[in-house]
Parts: sequence; C-alpha cells; structure tokens
Amino acid sequence: MKTYLISYDLLKPGADYTRLFDAIKAIANGYWHCLDSVWLINTVLSAAEIRDVLIKHIDANDKLLVILQGNDWATYNIPANGNEWLKKHSNLIAV
Repeated sequence: MKTYLISYDLLKPGADYTRLFDAIKAIANGYWHCLDSVWLINTVLSAAEIRDVLIKHIDANDKLLVILQGNDWATYNIPANGNEWLKKHSNLIAV
C-alpha cells in the first residue's frame, strides 16, 4: 500500500466538491482530508491511475496534483490526530 498526496484547485465559482470527494474515498483504503484542497490516501493504485479516476469528476480547467509521499515530511499546526494518521498509514517518522 502506498500513500499519495492529492491536491486540487477547482476554479469554477461555487464548484461542487461532492463527486470529487466521493471518488477519492472510493479509491482509498484509508484517507485523511488534511487541508481544504489536500488529501492523503492509502491505495494500491499508481499516481496516473488516481489521476485518471479523479479527472472524471473535475472540470477541464481545474488543476490536480497527485504525488507519492516520500519519507521526509514535517507538519506545523496540524492536529495531533493528523500526525498520528501520517505515522500510522505511511509508516514514516516525522521530522
């Protein structure tokens, strides 16, 4: 299982995030919606496969970024349960 960071900009004013959120949850074996436009998910899919699933749920002018989480991460002002999620699901030690 790999952990990916998903970030997006939905550019249409009043955009409905429901379909995108449902699609992210559907492909994840575990997820954390850590910031307004950022999710961390555990999945067996590749970054390209995640992208291909999610672009079906955003507009053509929206932006999407999918990155495999590495082993060097740090947080600031993130609730303790968020750091615990990272430690549990990515098997990494925060710096």
